[in-house]
Amino acid sequence: MLEKRLSTERRHAPKKIAYNDLDLSNWKQYDDILTDSLWDIPSRERSAGHKLDYHGNCVPQILTQMLKRYTKAGETIVDFFLGSGTSAIESHRLDRRCIGIEIQPAMVDYVQEKIQELGADASTQIINADSSDKTWTGKKIRQALQETNLTHSQFAFLHPPYADIIRFSSLEKDLSNADSTEAFLEGFQRVAELAFEVLEKNRFAALVIGDKYTDGELIPLGFYCMERMNRAGFKTKSIIVKNMTGNEKGKGRTANLWRYRALAGGFYLFKHEYVMVFQKP
Repeated sequence: MLEKRLSTERRHAPKKIAYNDLDLSNWKQYDDILTDSLWDIPSRERSAGHKLDYHGNCVPQILTQMLKRYTKAGETIVDFFLGSGTSAIESHRLDRRCIGIEIQPAMVDYVQEKIQELGADASTQIINADSSDKTWTGKKIRQALQETNLTHSQFAFLHPPYADIIRFSSLEKDLSNADSTEAFLEGFQRVAELAFEVLEKNRFAALVIGDKYTDGELIPLGFYCMERMNRAGFKTKSIIVKNMTGNEKGKGRTANLWRYRALAGGFYLFKHEYVMVFQKP
């Protein structure tokens, strides 16, 4: 009887993973966690403080999936391209901490106001800096981590400009102003190297990126950036293809024009972007 009871207890004992709060002994209950490599997200989440207020901002559902899958409550993520603060809002909602790096001073002020309204200022620290400046920005990130007695973050999130598709500012160091694809990739690699340095060993990073066309040629920006993450030391774990339909801003009215251009130019319109997952050995 004792052996039977112990066997039953072992079967029902929580089965935990080191890097998240999921209980795999009850794995069937996690219907909300996506495990397929093709994500069809109908529209961008606009509740809980999220707004469609920034051209090129990240879809909150991506952060939801990444944080639930690769972090625990109370842990700290570093977002190297904070933008309009999607990661800060979602981190607060899921009881995580966020250190966000943003190069545009105006966006820093804007996001500060948003997180204060949401009561997320205690769980968020925003640094106005260039993520590709490994020395100065790296120092600021480490200082922010030390404030909560940490030496490294538990997750890294990178949602860079898709090269020059959208010019986000007039700042010279803004990667959207890089004068060539190679210059963009060199700058991005420095960000990847910094992400690798401040991330805890065996923990994960996510890159959200898409491709682009230049002079009638497909530039596989996503795979170029993946290769730069590998150069920085990361191992590629997964490549997820996510739809863009329903998450674009201001493109619907020109769909017919783009369809004509596609037919005339021999190319296909992008309806997808990548969510690439990496691990630091």
